[in-house]
Amino acid sequence: MFKTLRGTEEKQLNDNGRSLVGETLQLEGDLRSAGSLDVSGLINGNVFVTEMVVAETGSVRGAIEATSVEINGHVEGKISADIIIIGRSAVIKGDIFFKNTLKTEEGADIDGYIKRVSNGKANTEEDIAIEEIVERTETKKPKTVHVVQHKEAV
Repeated sequence: MFKTLRGTEEKQLNDNGRSLVGETLQLEGDLRSAGSLDVSGLINGNVFVTEMVVAETGSVRGAIEATSVEINGHVEGKISADIIIIGRSAVIKGDIFFKNTLKTEEGADIDGYIKRVSNGKANTEEDIAIEEIVERTETKKPKTVHVVQHKEAV
């Protein structure tokens, strides 16, 4: 497709849908892609992709939303995905929300809240029981105690 100035060489574009943020590249702003993304450099912004791999040298400062995420580098921000794999060299400062699978290798550093989010299923018995407990504690009103003093005649 592309012709060089020196000759008539044609180069084919990589059509596997993978994009690369190399070690020497720093991106500022949100990034959106219907394909996959490999991050070895720095992204300062939110990332919305289908599949993502953050290499050991990679860093993301912003939210990540994807179908599948593998993290071996640094992430500062919320992570939301169906499948999340956290490698031993990963450093995460932010909340993690997963739908299907969360795999964490020993040695990973995670500073944040981890929660499995609903797959669209009806509430489980445990969720219903927790909701009932919360509702009961919210509906209870503090008891008012009235103190009445009686004076005795002498």
